[in-house]
Amino acid sequence: MADQALKGKTVLVTGASRGIGRAIALRCAKGGANLVLAAKSVQPHPKLQGTVTSVAKEVEKAGGRALPLGVDVRDYEQIDAMVAQAVKTFGGIDILVNNAGALKMVPVAETSPKIFDLVNGINVRSAFLCARACLPYLEKSSQAHILNLSPPLSWDPKWLKGRLAYTISKYGMSLCTLGMADEFRAKKIAVNSLWPKTVIDTAAIEWIAGKEARRHCRTPEIVADAAYALFTNTQGKVTGQTLVDEDFLRTQGVDNFSHYACEPGNKLAADFYIEDPQLVSTEELM
Repeated sequence: MADQALKGKTVLVTGASRGIGRAIALRCAKGGANLVLAAKSVQPHPKLQGTVTSVAKEVEKAGGRALPLGVDVRDYEQIDAMVAQAVKTFGGIDILVNNAGALKMVPVAETSPKIFDLVNGINVRSAFLCARACLPYLEKSSQAHILNLSPPLSWDPKWLKGRLAYTISKYGMSLCTLGMADEFRAKKIAVNSLWPKTVIDTAAIEWIAGKEARRHCRTPEIVADAAYALFTNTQGKVTGQTLVDEDFLRTQGVDNFSHYACEPGNKLAADFYIEDPQLVSTEELM
């Protein structure tokens, strides 16, 4: 039987219809949590698998309770309504996972105002506004945590070239982590970022790099296991950190990662913003 470390706790996950958001939701459900599942995908998509409704059924099968909500996180009124519905249904919010994301990497000349607003609206702006909306309820929790799916901060220009708008948005999320961790420390709300060491098998990666890329990816479950360990094993003592999934799991005693590989034995690819000579570079994968 799975542990019940999150029994009675409420976890709100944005971008919960597939990929990393779905995996985190299911891992928390196995720990007994209530899940608020927020995403734009309410009805089936012709090209993408998963909706908040389908994930809600998986959550309940895994032992959790689920509230699926159709939400556009670019709209602050929808964010406020989402939080109000979550509190009405489950009585509060203990953990916020800012996972909703837009992945659009293009040079400055190809970055229209619409693209700039899209990546910054869905990435950094929504993370900031979701945290702000959840704050009154997180303050009441004994296990309060905000987790942003955003990378370590590196000022190497290579991470800016050709993807400036996107990097601004993801670094902005990590800056939220640093700033909010310090601001909320007295309120005993932990705030951290988490990022994959290797490329994760998601619909977005397949769209960018093709199906062949999957051979060099890990599954979203490694990120989910790292997030769960962060929520349940650190007692809020880890805050203000930009963590990498594999590195953090190693601090928790995990030393075997082979089962996370989509195709064990193949060389893995480093995710964006990660430097590791033992991994295939992101550019090679693309």
